[in-house]
Amino acid sequence: MIHEIDEGLRGLVLEEMLAGTGADVSFDPPTRQWAARRNAPTVNLFLYDIREDRSRHFQGRVAERDAAGRTVAWHDSPHFYALSYLLTAWTNRPTDEHRLLATLLAGLVRYDELPSARLTGSLAALRLAVPMSVAAPPGEGRALADVWSALGGELKPSLDLVIVAPVSTRRIVAAPPVRERAVVVTDTAGRLASLRSRTAASRRRDDARDGADARDGAERVGAERVGAVPGAGQDDRR
Repeated sequence: MIHEIDEGLRGLVLEEMLAGTGADVSFDPPTRQWAARRNAPTVNLFLYDIREDRSRHFQGRVAERDAAGRTVAWHDSPHFYALSYLLTAWTNRPTDEHRLLATLLAGLVRYDELPSARLTGSLAALRLAVPMSVAAPPGEGRALADVWSALGGELKPSLDLVIVAPVSTRRIVAAPPVRERAVVVTDTAGRLASLRSRTAASRRRDDARDGADARDGAERVGAERVGAVPGAGQDDRR
């Protein structure tokens, strides 16, 4: 994560603030020995402090998406770390150094976060904001005079730049997206015709059975009527 912040910061400073100035960017500690070896205008971005920012921690997971917006992995809730950089300008004249510092301040103050186009690797995968602040009052335990004393150099005008970057603790690959779908086509018309045929056949059987029952009933009724008046023909002859 730290090297990704370095690269994003280098590109931002070189391409947007130092273009046309001929100045270079260095991340080396600005010691006396380094200053003696320098042979060109240089902006030094020295990382002097790293500490976790617990106030930004949250519960849950973060989705990692590809260019098409599909989720390809999940990240556990990341930890956030504040990276503090000491920005100094090095030339042969103090006025030129002040001019470079003014250019850096005017360029950096326009951003509340490191532009997403400058994020690469794990920072780009998380797609989370990377806040940054410049020339804010240093927090407790971050006196810049102590930094210069530790470096063994002389105190110079400087800008304090703080970038808060997320660090993923675990990456879980998501299941691949569904790219094919099976479609089962049934012969609905044929099934309906078969059902109608069976229904018609059943109705014909029912009608035939009802007709047979009706004929049997009529024959029984006729037989009962004939048998109910025995000798009716003999009475008529007398």
